[in-house]
Amino acid sequence: MSDFDKYIKQGEPNSKEKAQAWQTAIGLQDVDGLKPSKYLLQTAGRHIEGDITIDEVKHLIDSYYLSKANRKDVENERTEEADKVSARITEILSEKSFSFTPDYLILIHKRLFDGLYKFAGRLRDYDITKKEWVLDGDTVLYSNHELIRQTLEYDFGQEKSVDYPSLGANQALRHICKFVSDIWQIHPFGEGNTRTTAVFTMKYLHTFGFTFNNSVFQEHSWYFRNALVRANYNNYAKGISATTSFLELFFRNLLFGEKNELHNRALHIAAIQSASTNDSKSQNGTLNCTLDEIALLKFLKDNPEATQTEIAVHIGKSPRTVKRITPSLIERGLLERENGKRNGKWVVKNINLNR
Repeated sequence: MSDFDKYIKQGEPNSKEKAQAWQTAIGLQDVDGLKPSKYLLQTAGRHIEGDITIDEVKHLIDSYYLSKANRKDVENERTEEADKVSARITEILSEKSFSFTPDYLILIHKRLFDGLYKFAGRLRDYDITKKEWVLDGDTVLYSNHELIRQTLEYDFGQEKSVDYPSLGANQALRHICKFVSDIWQIHPFGEGNTRTTAVFTMKYLHTFGFTFNNSVFQEHSWYFRNALVRANYNNYAKGISATTSFLELFFRNLLFGEKNELHNRALHIAAIQSASTNDSKSQNGTLNCTLDEIALLKFLKDNPEATQTEIAVHIGKSPRTVKRITPSLIERGLLERENGKRNGKWVVKNINLNR
């Protein structure tokens, strides 16, 4: 992924955002053992630099694979899938639109795999099992195919009923992890389930007002999938219970800027698990903050001169809500206003919000 590092470290904001999206999109192919072609990396670089649009990227890739000569050059038969899906993920992540519905989840699957899978955008119509390395060859029990639509609608309805503003960060995090792991366990699609879930999850998390570096998905996509497996596996005969604790570590790094070590070997059921895993301590002082407060603090750390109106727009709340949140954060010593109301700036205090 060093192909894009220079844009992320030194590029303009627009180039940096594109590079991060490409890194994430390509990294997510790892969950199915796929690698992109050199042609895809070169074409992505042209897009990041602004030479071509994402539509032109997709057209070039489609044209590339129409040539039989080019097909002989690719490393394996699924390289085409890796290239095309990477471009499509990049496109979706750059879009501002989102709909919290099962239909949008299905639409993402269709857009990612149209022309690659005959069943793109269609719910699974058969039951499945999958041998998992992390389970020593055992499988998660996935949803019965006849109940997929009903189960999706139920889980989305349950998630919509959660009053996130009233929850502390830890409670909110556990709710998010439970929802994401439940959606994944339904396994709505025959193939491409994890990649579709990941893209939907990133789009959903942005609605909370977070601006996070998607590289956590890029660097740890295989861990993300294994954590989903462990969140949905019970084997009481062996003393193993489903746990979202591993998934929580992943999302703590993503959302709170923590630096928890994410090793796949720790997820294997044969590994010795620490009883304290599920009680991981926060490294950033956000234990008593809501998700709205964390989003506000992260925004102000990067934008200390932002107005309350700009804060409200960014976190998707009303100016009245911002005026209610900021005094509370100041009182708790997490935020400070320097040099007055008119010409001052915000200073985030006693909190680590590394991205």
